Amino acid sequence: MSIDAATRILAVRHGETAWNVDTRIQGQLDVPLNDTGRWQAERLARALSEENLVAVYSSDLSRAHETALALARVARVPVVSEPGLRERGFGRFEGHTFAEIEARWPDESRRWRQRELDFGPGGGETLRAFHARCTTTAARIAAAHPGRTIALVAHGGVMDCLYRAALHIELTAPRTWQLGNASINRLLYTGSGFTLIGWSDTQHLDAAALDEQT
Repeated sequence: MSIDAATRILAVRHGETAWNVDTRIQGQLDVPLNDTGRWQAERLARALSEENLVAVYSSDLSRAHETALALARVARVPVVSEPGLRERGFGRFEGHTFAEIEARWPDESRRWRQRELDFGPGGGETLRAFHARCTTTAARIAAAHPGRTIALVAHGGVMDCLYRAALHIELTAPRTWQLGNASINRLLYTGSGFTLIGWSDTQHLDAAALDEQT
């Protein structure tokens, strides 16, 4: 496939929530944006107003959907809700801070931080299954818009999966890249997969976006 037929993807993590500030695992719990997150969403929409978006797809969780709505209003396209773009399901970890998880479930915390592929915390989703869900969903969406520009609004974990897919980084490798709230991440998609163009652009934000994995 030629570069002209590639789908241009603007992959965006949702704006800030109160739980991001508290380092509390959100997972698939439906936590809304806080005031800073709503401000970030508006700044994001303004920054991408000239991108000629033909579609905006979003996780159906409210923190992502509200971020996507700000972007879609400026682009004058609807938001398409896509459950496949949800954050990883973290089971019993959801609602707890990193410190609480370490104190209450030290063995499970260790397995999570060591990125065991087939470990799902307390009934949660395994890393292997989560990665497959995210990348399959993103590829399916992108394949429907060859040669056009789309936005995918989702979560830190989803952004991490797309970054690894584009650079062929193992799931077990430690993360060394940023996943800031309301950051702009640029990829291309062809039948051969994802290619990274630019990552963690936060120039549209006056203050640094929080960098958490929730």
